[in-house]
Amino acid sequence: MTTLQDSTPTPRGAALVDSFGRVHTDLRISLTDRCSLRCTYCMPEQGNTWLTRSSLMTPDEIERVAAVAAGLGVTSIRLTGGEPLLRRDLVDVVQRLSALRSGGQPLEVTLTTNGIGLPARLDELWAAGLSRVNISIDTLRRERFLELTKRDRLADVLEGIHAAAASGRPLKLNAVAMRCVNDDEIVDLVELATSVGAQMRFIEQMPLDAGHVWDRDSMLTREEILEALSRRWDLTPVPGRGAEPAERWWLDGGPHAVGVIASVSAPFCGSCNRLRMTADGQLRSCLFATEELDLMPALRADGPAPSEASGDLAIEAVLRAAVRGKKAGHAIDSPTFLQPIRGMNAIGG
Repeated sequence: MTTLQDSTPTPRGAALVDSFGRVHTDLRISLTDRCSLRCTYCMPEQGNTWLTRSSLMTPDEIERVAAVAAGLGVTSIRLTGGEPLLRRDLVDVVQRLSALRSGGQPLEVTLTTNGIGLPARLDELWAAGLSRVNISIDTLRRERFLELTKRDRLADVLEGIHAAAASGRPLKLNAVAMRCVNDDEIVDLVELATSVGAQMRFIEQMPLDAGHVWDRDSMLTREEILEALSRRWDLTPVPGRGAEPAERWWLDGGPHAVGVIASVSAPFCGSCNRLRMTADGQLRSCLFATEELDLMPALRADGPAPSEASGDLAIEAVLRAAVRGKKAGHAIDSPTFLQPIRGMNAIGG
């Protein structure tokens, strides 16, 4: 954790622009570090030290930070975890955030989930204002799923995917591509996605595992993923990527497309527009950041409660400091690269 140091004045309401000219319009909010699965690239099966309930941001605190961010040009919020469906107040959080405005327009509120338990909550989430769901699925084979996640829940994940698809709302499926693990299912996963009208996205495995045992040689690269896809489909680049993390290609000219998020082999740091907030109120300027700025003092000040205006100014100061301190890139290829102490489940996707 890093304390707030820089207090350089900036005009109120000005956009969140870093020293490299990147305008930040996307905020990822982790709601919990807990999960119903134990994916090996994310967290260990046992021995996890969880955040205490009292350290988690409340719906009021999440809404307050989001409202300040929206006033500074943030237009989209992604709710992540851990597994956000484990938060009993998830619907309340979605409802509060979707009611906020940025530039006169409602915020886009999306959810990344493993899909377990999703069918029972979808209707109320849509009613609360959720815009889209991203569901993670790395394999379609039951035994392999059990080996990867340490839980026999593939049927539940597939049920969540089919329920989300049946709703007619936008749906994306995410898979971490791993050599000698699921590299023989690249085509199968895309065919599942196209069969339910979803977009499949493959993610290069990143050094974000809690055990810090990531090995670049086990990572399936962007080029290898595209090679596997090109054996089945003719791939045509989709133009207009903008700040999106995924490069996309049309499959046989469309209408279906597939995406690849190549954070390691083809980093897209130059167009990054994202900030991340952990479930315990730590602001991160990068997924691979080794430093965090603490929002909690601005939200839970000791002594007399600050006025709403002064409290919002304190939140804004932390947001601006995080953006000002953002580096040009994550430098995974640098010999000085250090893996974040937190695992992916504690950082948020």
